[in-house]
Amino acid sequence: MSKRIGVLGCGWLGLPLAQRLVEKGVEVHGTTTSSDKLEALQNLGIVPYHISLSENSIDGYIETFLSHIDILIINVPPKLRHGNAESFIEKMKLLRSKIQNSSVSKILFVSSTAVYGDEDGDVTEDTLPNPITESGRELLASEQLFCNDSSRLTTILRFGGLIGPNRHPIKQLSGKKDLKNGHHSVNLIQLEDCIHMITTIIAEEYWGEIFNGVYPLHPSKKEYYSNEAKKRGVPPPEYQNLPILDKGKRVKSKKFLQKGHQFTTSILS
Repeated sequence: MSKRIGVLGCGWLGLPLAQRLVEKGVEVHGTTTSSDKLEALQNLGIVPYHISLSENSIDGYIETFLSHIDILIINVPPKLRHGNAESFIEKMKLLRSKIQNSSVSKILFVSSTAVYGDEDGDVTEDTLPNPITESGRELLASEQLFCNDSSRLTTILRFGGLIGPNRHPIKQLSGKKDLKNGHHSVNLIQLEDCIHMITTIIAEEYWGEIFNGVYPLHPSKKEYYSNEAKKRGVPPPEYQNLPILDKGKRVKSKKFLQKGHQFTTSILS
């Protein structure tokens, strides 16, 4: 495994990922948008940088950060809600312009299964993306931006819904009524498996590829969230009893499994 990896975005996923890489003996450089977190990163063995991306500028020592790494993990979700929407693709174009003159030779871009839109039935890495949301469209455009760069190799990792410590959709869904598509499948992945996939891709040098990251268990939303509510002792969500007109999207992590790897943490845990 490379000895110099940069994690752009040490948040819910990026921070424990950076910690795991440090444990593996990797030299890890990590960024945060909060100056309050710099000391905490340093105490964990991560070389810290205070860097903030916007569509017009990058605040902080981005050139210094990029000059110390060989592999860059881009883990920056689009911010398109609550009236603070920014152009994600413009932010990525600005970042790419900085990468062009750096020592970075490989990129792992964390994307989302949102790029597949409302496909019906099984979806694999061979399925053509067809995003219907603004975030999905901007993520797909960003994927293409980095993949079209012939001077370095980029791997795309499209995660389903992220769950784990202090993060689960049932918190938002509990007690809600009249919800649609209760027969659709869930497409979720635990934090531990996100880290497992990223570290495996880097260790095995799976560059220039696309992977879906979804745990291979797909109960219906109604079944899954009712059970999760029961486990937590909170009111379950209530779904409409409408005629079933489609099967919904079921995302398969075909390539990761074909390469002989397994997932480690059930979405039922």
